[in-house]
Amino acid sequence: MMKNEENNKSSDRSESLSKILSDANVSDKSLIQALVALGEATSKISLHLTNYVSHELAGSQNASGDDQLKLDILCDKAVFDCVRESGMYSTVASEETPEETPVGNGMYSLGCDPLDGSSIIDANFSVGSIFGIWPGNKLVGRTGREQVASAISLYGPRTVMCIAIPEIKKAIEVTLIDNRSAWYVSKEQIEIQSKGKIFAPGNLRATNDHPQYKELVDYWMTNRYQLRYSGGMVPDVYHICCKSKGIFTNVSSASSKAKLRLLYEVAPLGLIIECAGGVAMKEDEDKSVLDVVIDHCDKRLGVCFGSSEEVNKYKEIMFA
Repeated sequence: MMKNEENNKSSDRSESLSKILSDANVSDKSLIQALVALGEATSKISLHLTNYVSHELAGSQNASGDDQLKLDILCDKAVFDCVRESGMYSTVASEETPEETPVGNGMYSLGCDPLDGSSIIDANFSVGSIFGIWPGNKLVGRTGREQVASAISLYGPRTVMCIAIPEIKKAIEVTLIDNRSAWYVSKEQIEIQSKGKIFAPGNLRATNDHPQYKELVDYWMTNRYQLRYSGGMVPDVYHICCKSKGIFTNVSSASSKAKLRLLYEVAPLGLIIECAGGVAMKEDEDKSVLDVVIDHCDKRLGVCFGSSEEVNKYKEIMFA
């Protein structure tokens, strides 16, 4: 009975998200199916998080050297299961499975971080998933500009997905409702304003030996910007989208190296920011993160995301 009930929910969820994307003028039916698969993975991960009780380590580490939780592996499996079942994907690489892994004969490839923020999950902070969809069966050697869509899922008081699709030149937000049985449009279009006094400064350790970054943080504080930073990249970046303004930075230094992965995190989030009208640039160069080549699955870089005028102030101080 419970299995039948979940199957019914899955069918209803898929139908509702398909209709939302069709109504938003997404013309490619294959891309719609590929995104529906990520909606199903999001629902499964949401359920795993709801039933998460203890901080159990899996006894292994990922490629970044982080201790893996059993929950990390469960969420990774949820994504792989859903994309295989969809038949829309040929290749997947994730933070927990950091290599191009064949999953079928579909027309898309997926780079993802199934559970971003597991280090803050014990405090019951919001965490997320990050997904980037590329055409074809390869990820390495591509750029973020080649993505046909990207999405983030945010798990907090609500479960939401933000989906960016260059074809329709916008990003939308959908919310999982009615006991995970349907998706509902909660924002028809996300638009980032040109300025806004909200800041999320990642990797603050770098201010110890990066004087320009320290000057920038001092500027924000002196000018009474609002600090909105949790340590989870998905909620911290998405705060810019939901408030329609602000800036997120993750700057490296000689002693605090860049940690954000281009394939799993930076490129998909960068597409969302740009589709919403914001700027997504490298920390040390006036260049979009979407134009950086993914040389290998673990390529890392620092970033500056957000409102255009706030990014201009960043450049004024950081590139002086």
